[in-house]
Amino acid sequence: MHGKIGVLMGGWGEEREISLATGEAIAAALEARGHDVARVSAGPHLDETLRRSRIDVAFLALHGRMGEDGKVQGLLEVLGIPYTGSGVMASALAMNKPVAKRLFRDANLATPVGYTARAGDPTCDLGFPCIVKPSLGGSSVGLAHVQSEAQLLPAIANAARFGGEALVERFVEGKEITVAIVGGEVLGSLEVSHGGSTFDYQAKYHSGTARYHLPPRLNPTRIANIEAMALRAWSALGCRGYARVDFIASENGHSNDVLLEVNTLPGMTATSLLPKIAAKAGLDFGALCERILSLATLDHPEAIPESRAA
Repeated sequence: MHGKIGVLMGGWGEEREISLATGEAIAAALEARGHDVARVSAGPHLDETLRRSRIDVAFLALHGRMGEDGKVQGLLEVLGIPYTGSGVMASALAMNKPVAKRLFRDANLATPVGYTARAGDPTCDLGFPCIVKPSLGGSSVGLAHVQSEAQLLPAIANAARFGGEALVERFVEGKEITVAIVGGEVLGSLEVSHGGSTFDYQAKYHSGTARYHLPPRLNPTRIANIEAMALRAWSALGCRGYARVDFIASENGHSNDVLLEVNTLPGMTATSLLPKIAAKAGLDFGALCERILSLATLDHPEAIPESRAA
C-alpha cells in the first residue's frame, strides 16, 4: 500500500498546461484503481502546501523548469516524501541540455554539434538550417528551426526567454525516434512523423498531424542499437524510475544516429509518447501509472563508515 498519493501538477512555467493534463490523467487512472489520491497544485509556497496535504508519496506530473529540474525533488527530499522519477542530481543534469551533452559525449554517445548563447551574444557558423531551443526546458517550448542568418539572433533571443540561455545545434535530418525506459529496462520505441521540419510544440499538442510508428521504420538491428544507446544515456545521467530518450536516426546509416535528450518526467497525456509505447508492450495506462508509482523512492546515499571518515 502507498497510503495517500499526491499528484503534483501545474507548476510555475510555460509547460503548466501540459502538466495539468498529465496530472489529471494520472490522478484519474490511480483513483480508478482504488488509490487515495490528492491533486496537489504546485506553485509558490509548495512546502506549505505539501505539509498541509499530508501525502505519503508524490507522483510528479510536472514538466520543465521548477519541476523537472531537481528543485522540487530536493524539497521532497528535505520533507522525506518519496517521489516518482529521477533523483535530484539526474533531474538537474537532464534538464540542463549543454551539461547533459558533455556527459553524453564522455559516454561516447553522439549528439548534434552545438553551442550556447544568450541574447545579443556573437554566434558561431554551424550552417543552415540549425535548431535553436532553450538550454533549460522541454515540450519543445521556444524551439525554432532556423533557415537563415537573419532568423538566428531573433530565435536565440526568444529561446533565451526560457531560462536565460539558448542552445544552438546543427540540424540533423532523419527519423525522430523515442525510447521508453521504466525501471531501468527498455519498454520499446516509436517513430514520430509529422510532415514538418521539427516535432515542435504545435506539432506535439495542437496540429493533429503527428503519426506514430510502433516499432520505428528501421531494421531490427538498428532499433536494438538505438535502444542500447538510450540505456547508456540513462546511466550516464544516473536516472531512475522512468524516462523517455529522444534520437534522430539519420537516413545515412547507423553511425549517424544521434542522441538529442533525456526526458526524466515525460508527458503522460492521451497524446504522449511513453504511454503509446507502453500500450504496445501490453501495459495499459493504469498499469503504467502503477508501475511508475511502485518505483517511487528517495535518494539514500550510503553513510561513510566511521573508520573511513576519520
